[in-house]
Amino acid sequence: MDTQQQKMLKNLSPTRMVLPILVGLGVLFYMIFTDDNINGEVIKNSLSQMDLWWVIASFVVLFARDFGYMSRIRALTDNKLNWNSSFFVIMLWEFASAVTPSVVGGTTVAVFIMNKERIPFGKALSFVMLTAILDNLFFVFASLLVIALFPGSIFPTNNYTTEILGFTLGLKQIFVVSVSLIALYTIFMAWGLFIGPKSFKRFLWKLTSTRFTKRWRRDAVRSGNEMIVASRELRGHPFSYWVKVISSTIFIWSARYAMLNCLINAFLHVDLMGMTHQSFLDQCLIFGRQVIMWIVMLISPTPGSAGTAEFFFGEFFKEFFKDGGIVLIVALFWRLFTYYAYLAIGSIVLPRWITKRF
Repeated sequence: MDTQQQKMLKNLSPTRMVLPILVGLGVLFYMIFTDDNINGEVIKNSLSQMDLWWVIASFVVLFARDFGYMSRIRALTDNKLNWNSSFFVIMLWEFASAVTPSVVGGTTVAVFIMNKERIPFGKALSFVMLTAILDNLFFVFASLLVIALFPGSIFPTNNYTTEILGFTLGLKQIFVVSVSLIALYTIFMAWGLFIGPKSFKRFLWKLTSTRFTKRWRRDAVRSGNEMIVASRELRGHPFSYWVKVISSTIFIWSARYAMLNCLINAFLHVDLMGMTHQSFLDQCLIFGRQVIMWIVMLISPTPGSAGTAEFFFGEFFKEFFKDGGIVLIVALFWRLFTYYAYLAIGSIVLPRWITKRF
């Protein structure tokens, strides 16, 4: 096994689960134990009155999302990956994303995994770059859409602020910074992948021509070469190919967000303020809040947004609850389903995959 493979497998090591689990659960349990609105009786009542049918619906939507992921990766590869290989790729990709910071993601590991599933390096690289661009485009356009639909209520009414690089920012300002960075990054990558890969390489070369940036020139040249290879691999696909991958991207993220709608509905009759007769627009508002929250979470420096996600969940959704403590219970279920479950699945799937491919 060469050094590069060893490095990639090290990034997939189950021992990397320890930090995000400690951070995420630590923040969440700290919030629970320091919240005066939550106690053993509240937790007991919440769990005993929870609507299990909506919990089951949450699992169904979650499985539909994973099926959408596998369908998209098969569509991207023109069905070169079978369903079994697609399962390994997606589960290990999710695992890699869960143990790396959100600003980094598991893209490098994803290329490695797909390459081991007999997808040539250039094609694997192009597919991973394309999924990143499509996902980011969904974030940007979906966020603009929900802001247009709910201009006065899409952001929470709390007065949360934080200080970043000496600037005091509220949730709106954090969102603007995050979505602007995502949009710029996506435009830059799309330009390199679809329009001018050679110009992209020349730009990176000039960017690393100064005395201060020259240390990164080797990485810049490699990135430029990879972009040229990836761009070449994506040429010549029919219109139907793009319809499939774009529609599956919309389905994947819609299912991810709809899962929380189902989970919140499981607690509607417990204590959700005025939401037992929730309208379709109210459900859309919950859905839209997730779009905004997800973009805010993307700038998190912690692995899998551990700690950041739990904290911002409370900030975005606690105003819907008369008893503010219940939102923390919902947050725990939300993270168990969408984050910790993939840590567990990844730790189980990884040894089997290593045995299969090495």
